[in-house]
Amino acid sequence: MRKAPKTQAEEASYTVGSLAKLAGVTVRALHHYEDEGLLHPERTASGYRCYGAADVERLQQILLLRSCGLSLGDIRGALDNGDFDFHGVLVNHLATLRARQKELETLVGTVEKTIASLEGRCTMTDEERFEGMKARAIAENEERYGAEVRQAYGDAAMDAANERMAGMSQEEWGDAKALEAAILEQLTAAKATGDPTGEAARKLCAMHARWLQMHWGEGAYSPAAHAALAEGYVADQRFTAYYDEAAGEGATAFLRDALIAWCAEQ
Repeated sequence: MRKAPKTQAEEASYTVGSLAKLAGVTVRALHHYEDEGLLHPERTASGYRCYGAADVERLQQILLLRSCGLSLGDIRGALDNGDFDFHGVLVNHLATLRARQKELETLVGTVEKTIASLEGRCTMTDEERFEGMKARAIAENEERYGAEVRQAYGDAAMDAANERMAGMSQEEWGDAKALEAAILEQLTAAKATGDPTGEAARKLCAMHARWLQMHWGEGAYSPAAHAALAEGYVADQRFTAYYDEAAGEGATAFLRDALIAWCAEQ
């Protein structure tokens, strides 16, 4: 009986150069992944690296997880964990990409209309200009935080927040941006008192809660969710950089402490 022909995956055998070309990465990147314990190619008798089907599949997983924002250390831990839900991570990432795609399509349309307006081929309304601003903000929000929010709170929470932002009127949008700036000023003032439970800190927390309610979907806000978000601010370097750069070193930790105390009283 003739054996079934081998599939491409079963026959896969790549040198470091050919795999780099196939995957669209550099040879140096493959060497780095090996140094980090992510890839384990075999060696030929001559000492050259040889990548098989399992290596190709693992490299794809590494690159996909990198696109989800995971560090190489987190990826190594995830792939070496037999209970890691790779499928779930990809499902969440796909939802993020689709939401981003939708907003980018809106933004592309706005840019096209703006170019046409500048060239005198059409007249752009204030509403059209404003929709483009919102689309850009939503797309940037998905890019920076979408994966984490969807993983922590689910797709519905992130989709509701995007819908809430997309549905804002120009006046609501302006109010939200003004409140965001006022929060940073209040954080600076509250932090100067050194008391995360004082009157200035309590005012800060109430302002922050109102700002979240403006962005989250209907009924999504709760003190417990607010407190959990506050803990995330300190754990996520992006949020720490945002608040510390605006209100001084330690501002993020102060905000976290103030919110934890305030939310416990609500």
